[in-house]
Amino acid sequence: MFLTNRFFWLNGILVALFALAFPFSWLFPIAKTAFVILYALALGDAALLYLNKPKINCRRELASVFSLSDPNPVQIFIENQGNIFFDAKVIDELPVQFQNRDFEFSMSLSPGEEKHYEHHLRPLSRGEYLFGKLNVFLSTRLGLLERRLKFDLAQNVAVYPSIIQMKQFELRAMQHIAHETGIKKMRRIGHSYEFEQIKNYVPGDDYRSINWKASSRRGSLMVNQYEDERSQQVYCVVDKSRAMKMPFEGLSLMDYSINAVLAISNIILKKQDKAGLLTFSDVIGATIKAERDTSHLNRIMEALYREKERPGESNYELLYEAVRRLVGARSLLLLFTNFESSYALERSLPTLRRLNRQHLLVVIFFENTEIRKLANEDVKTTADIYRQTIARQFLQEKKEMVNKLQQYGIQAVLTKPQDLTLNTINKYLELKSRGLI
Repeated sequence: MFLTNRFFWLNGILVALFALAFPFSWLFPIAKTAFVILYALALGDAALLYLNKPKINCRRELASVFSLSDPNPVQIFIENQGNIFFDAKVIDELPVQFQNRDFEFSMSLSPGEEKHYEHHLRPLSRGEYLFGKLNVFLSTRLGLLERRLKFDLAQNVAVYPSIIQMKQFELRAMQHIAHETGIKKMRRIGHSYEFEQIKNYVPGDDYRSINWKASSRRGSLMVNQYEDERSQQVYCVVDKSRAMKMPFEGLSLMDYSINAVLAISNIILKKQDKAGLLTFSDVIGATIKAERDTSHLNRIMEALYREKERPGESNYELLYEAVRRLVGARSLLLLFTNFESSYALERSLPTLRRLNRQHLLVVIFFENTEIRKLANEDVKTTADIYRQTIARQFLQEKKEMVNKLQQYGIQAVLTKPQDLTLNTINKYLELKSRGLI
């Protein structure tokens, strides 16, 4: 049994009334009567709450799998199956990863009424999340006492790489809507080897594809249309060293990469290419050969779910040997990593050049958005000017890294963490439209 704030408030008023009654004897009977009435009401409130157990039914509904970094809905249903009106305060025991111990909401429940409450949770790490009990504190219209009911609704939920983002980008990448939603609509330069059909010429078609024989028969220009070459191997290579532990908006660079890998792998398979996965740091992690069967995306998702950052430095020589063993034919390698200095790039550059000679290598690394903000802030003091100058030098160094990679024929993408998935998909579609894979 719990006393409510209303009870303590009324009791305080009566105590003050007793204090005032000392100089005025006629106030004592009034104060005593008020105390008797208050405690009589409290006893009546206790009888309503405790003589018969309130007929309250609760349930929590949520998805069996949560998406990393996305708002995931949690729905709570509370039904009053009795014939007494209740005010309810609900405290949900959220998983420890959210560090939220004061999550609560209130509602009123008429007899026979069911109420629904929905909230959203944004997990920032992969793994198992345990939801605990649902605690419901009931009070009657008097509101002097509360009774707590515990509902054992313990439930484990696995947080996987973002399935929500994967589905969103799958829709965006469809050619007929791509220009409306951020995915670049790539103009095909040249064509691959797979002939699809002969169609009427429209402005913008490559004039080199005009079929003169068909045009002479029809009396109008006709062009050969080619479809993208299929069954190309695309490997996502994820660096899981300490360089990828840096957090932005609560999410580490590795988790941004993992979300992007799941989304791009789905697009690769939808484009009829083969998707593979390789993770590395000071040791080799997950290795999945590029395939295109129906269950392949699930294998990639399960492997990504289990990956963890490691405290050591990334070993690019080890990566080279792993690629040589795992990847047979020439393939597209999407390397998700991070270089915070030119020195770090220079150390790995010889190995990257060797990889690029055997495969088409795309190095994807990150812009430091916090330093970008610092470089664009207004300056007021000499110290502010010094910090801004250093920040701009750091940003310029990142641009020079891109130029250095391109100088050796290595494709490079410098991106904000929030734009990683979008920019990776655009790069894949660009390379595919240019016939480079």
